[in-house]
Amino acid sequence: MSANAESAPQAADLVTSTQDNTANTQSTISQDAAGLESSSSPAAAAELASTKVKLMAALRSFPDFPIPGINFIDILPLFQDVKTHEALLVALQLQIELSHQKPDVIVGLDARGFLFGPSLALRMGASFVPVRKQGKMPGPCVTAAYEKEYGTDFFQMQDGAIKPGQKVLIVDDIIATGGSAAAAGELVKKLGGETIGYLFILEIAFLKGREKLGGVPVTTLLETDE
Repeated sequence: MSANAESAPQAADLVTSTQDNTANTQSTISQDAAGLESSSSPAAAAELASTKVKLMAALRSFPDFPIPGINFIDILPLFQDVKTHEALLVALQLQIELSHQKPDVIVGLDARGFLFGPSLALRMGASFVPVRKQGKMPGPCVTAAYEKEYGTDFFQMQDGAIKPGQKVLIVDDIIATGGSAAAAGELVKKLGGETIGYLFILEIAFLKGREKLGGVPVTTLLETDE
């Protein structure tokens, strides 16, 4: 996604209709995250909620981009300001600590999963492994296919990048249709790893991408239903 190289609105780094209410498009705290916060450490929950407010304020919306009828939500400002970038990493780390086992490996999807995956892995004391488009990495690789709007694409991971039995958290900027995230999970399985969860900055909920992820826990910081 994000954003991924997902299908149906690949235009969707975030896609929402321009007829929708702009305030709704600016993202709301996801329901699964809210539930986690209520049952976890009050201090951690309060810090996470406060950080999410900062992140939502940094998002930008561009109506009719890249085509008329699409409202594009831009997440790149999250990385353009030092304090906001740090706030994002804090929120992602807290979200992992509240909702997942500690991962041995964080897997980031091509390409925006690379923006925060390595930094997050360092904070968590985990290794980082990239998933890339076919033909972009040297040496023996495992391959998984996923469907896009205009056909089939392929993700690859280097053979041996994940050791059998390692616990893996897959991260990307957004989840839309879920195709690319599911392909990453297939790669982890082929290498003998255990996917303990998926983590996204933002979810386009109406596309129901999490339904493709086989019941593995999915956590998002922000979401839109439009």
